[in-house]
Amino acid sequence: MLAFIQNHPLVFGALLILLDLTVWRVIPAEQRTLKVLCRLALFVLFSAVIIDAGMSPLQPPPWPEPTLNLVATAMEIGWWLYGARTATVVLGLLMPRIGHAGRLLQDVMGALIFLVAIVAAAAYVMQLPVKGLLATSGVMAIVIGLALQSTLSDVFSGIVLNTTKPYQLDDWISIDGTEGKVVEIDWRATHLLTNKGSTVVIPNSVAAKTKVHNFSRPYELTNVSISLRVSTQVRPRRVLDALEKTVQGISALLADPKPKVAIKESDLESMEYEASGFIRTGQNKTEVRNLMYDLAHRHLEAAGIAFSSEAAPQPWSRPRLLLEDVKIFRALSSEEKDALSQVMAPLAFSAGQVVLELGEVADGLLVIGTGVVSASVPDGIGMLEAGRMGPGEILGEEGIANDAPSQARFTALSSCVLYRIERDAIRTCLDARVEVRAAITRLRTFREQASRNLLLQKPQAIKKGGFLSWLQKRQ
Repeated sequence: MLAFIQNHPLVFGALLILLDLTVWRVIPAEQRTLKVLCRLALFVLFSAVIIDAGMSPLQPPPWPEPTLNLVATAMEIGWWLYGARTATVVLGLLMPRIGHAGRLLQDVMGALIFLVAIVAAAAYVMQLPVKGLLATSGVMAIVIGLALQSTLSDVFSGIVLNTTKPYQLDDWISIDGTEGKVVEIDWRATHLLTNKGSTVVIPNSVAAKTKVHNFSRPYELTNVSISLRVSTQVRPRRVLDALEKTVQGISALLADPKPKVAIKESDLESMEYEASGFIRTGQNKTEVRNLMYDLAHRHLEAAGIAFSSEAAPQPWSRPRLLLEDVKIFRALSSEEKDALSQVMAPLAFSAGQVVLELGEVADGLLVIGTGVVSASVPDGIGMLEAGRMGPGEILGEEGIANDAPSQARFTALSSCVLYRIERDAIRTCLDARVEVRAAITRLRTFREQASRNLLLQKPQAIKKGGFLSWLQKRQ
């Protein structure tokens, strides 16, 4: 073997390069350290072989024979490129790619290492005039730079973005009016996954110049807001009160930072109002926003506020309007709803007052007319909020259907007006309409299942035990 290496060093050097490529592909990617060490060892062995053969990467091959000289020249150039590649993988092992900034820095340093290797091979091995080559390459770089001006702008903007980090992977952001989740940041562009499931590619130069709105900063919070226009004929305080009940009625909105309601702008015909709050990052932002719009419509309607000044006056009374929103009464005819609305008695509750106590048998069906009601269920330790209810929702259906006690405590979170339908009137309706009875049964089943799921998902408290507690258990 040693005789073969001494007699055919160039052939053995070529075999070492092939062996390096094979080992690099065979060793799994998870064993990165082993791969880099094998490449480093093979490079050292390759260097020893060509030096022992009488060649030096710092000067041209010593053999005048054309064929041998050409092969030796290729081997010395290969040594420089082989060394550059080995240096880059060692650099990658010593400096892991932490984020996109680390990846860009590693790629830039790798490119510089290869550039130095190419220039050194041209100067030492091929004996080319490096100064003239650099001058020529400088002119070519100017030409190429002008031709690729837009692309280079994206590249350098990408370096700036990854250094300053206005956004990172998995952040939900808005760039130039395009909103989405950051799924990739490369040299040229930022890739956003929109809520419609499509991918938008935004050049880094655009992201660096325009306003970037990051909804994930601070990281655990995401902002949700809605805007509504209401006629200037409506007093702003009435609208603000209705929208404050809207944000109060959504349990997904965090109490800190506190949700806000404000007037954004106004003209002669209408005022624009904005209601906003924060949710936990990872929650369905679109679902919460849709719920905000729905609740805003219901609370504004409960306050007698129309979205347009040209809306025709509604001849129905407030109880009659409520029956149109209550789902369990959808099967009733218009005449039946008219008759039922005549027996609906209003009840006023102040904030903090209990509307229906846990275990109490309701003597009538309660329909929320205005305000926000919180439903809480027992969890073995105290009361756990199961949800919040607004205009058009009902409570007390257990006592009406089966004289069963309430499985939750209902408390007014704001000043509320509820309409009570007496037990005799609602039971007459249940006897006459099987569809209404079935709807109440489905509602009861849904609420019971939701309460069970909530209690199952409740995190269990971890009992903290110290060393003394451990000793006491051992006794």
